[in-house]
Amino acid sequence: MEQSYVVEDMTCGHCTAAVEEEVGAVSGVVSVTAHLDTKRVTVQGENYADAEVRAAIEEAGYEAS
Repeated sequence: MEQSYVVEDMTCGHCTAAVEEEVGAVSGVVSVTAHLDTKRVTVQGENYADAEVRAAIEEAGYEAS
């Protein structure tokens, strides 16, 4: 399963690293890539909860749309 989230607040490499670290810790997430240029976070895995991914993005200090 693959899903993308728009995270408009990301403005630097630290932002993308923080989001990747938090989302990567979500159960079921196999890989996560935050793209600064497109403001997208792409998540791959199996049986992960959308709400948990969104909460992880918020924990990193950002908002997903």
